[in-house]
Amino acid sequence: MVDAGQRPALLYVDATDPVLYLYAKAAIDRVVRSLAAPADEEDESARAVRVVELYNPGAQTQPYLVSGLVGLILTMTLVMMSALTLARERERGSLESLLTLRVRPLELCIGKLTPYLLLGLLQGALILALARLAFEIPLRGSLALIAAAASVFAAANLALGFLFSSLARVQMQAMQMTFFFFLPSSLLSGFMFPFSAMPAWARALGEALPLTHFLHIIRGVTLRNVDAGYVIGELVPIAAFALVVGFAALLSCRRALRAGPT
Repeated sequence: MVDAGQRPALLYVDATDPVLYLYAKAAIDRVVRSLAAPADEEDESARAVRVVELYNPGAQTQPYLVSGLVGLILTMTLVMMSALTLARERERGSLESLLTLRVRPLELCIGKLTPYLLLGLLQGALILALARLAFEIPLRGSLALIAAAASVFAAANLALGFLFSSLARVQMQAMQMTFFFFLPSSLLSGFMFPFSAMPAWARALGEALPLTHFLHIIRGVTLRNVDAGYVIGELVPIAAFALVVGFAALLSCRRALRAGPT
């Protein structure tokens, strides 16, 4: 039992993810009520512990979901745009002109994807600006960290899209590959469901997806003002994904150029 003059202990809980916060608060309430006297169970003023919400006052879902839309939209648009590059050239019959230029796969990759990289960064900036102005999403962290993370994330998605484009024969195949990748990304990355509440096998698959780590970054920077060390730790898996997929895309592009138009 708490004396009338005694202040309750403050328990600070991360409310960035409102779903996890509600689960945590319910568990804390059960523990507190089990330790409290029967007469004090319904008396809020006599509670020994008071939960304080950090980073997301009111445990609103809007900041959590809208900030995650940056990564989700970039994944969908960048993978799809880059997936149509070689497939469009092959379908239109303009791949022959590329073969006459004797371009190397790396040169072709850089030339095709650089405009999309710049477009992706501009798109991310517009989404952040809209989230700040229209939805009043806080931006507590550094814009430079977001820009650096978005550049690596965009490169990973563009490399994957270029791999799809070199494997596909027509644009429809490239689009199907894009949606086949996008749907698991949206479900296993933690955008729609709490990542920690997923089964172990789902978390293992989600850890291999760039979107999972970018969501940690964008939500951490905008809502919790995380430091550069946290961002770098999440960027390592994204950079590894970009290198592996980019190398596979170059090999596939080399085979496509050697085979010529079909």
